[in-house]
Amino acid sequence: MSAAGRSADRRRRAQLERRVLGIMLAALVFALGVALGEALHDNPKPGGNRMLVRTLQPSTLPPVRETVTVTEP
Repeated sequence: MSAAGRSADRRRRAQLERRVLGIMLAALVFALGVALGEALHDNPKPGGNRMLVRTLQPSTLPPVRETVTVTEP
């Protein structure tokens, strides 16, 4: 093989290596983005509101005593 042929092979191989490296880098950035998004999504927001709904059952009241006040003149 001539020197020009070897040089062309090296250039093709270098291009292929750059493409593979670029794809791997893009996949790594994507994975880090997904991981960060999940981490932010899992944490509760500070100071969030809580709502508690309770239903009160009516109870019976005891009978009211009558009080009579007598005053003398």
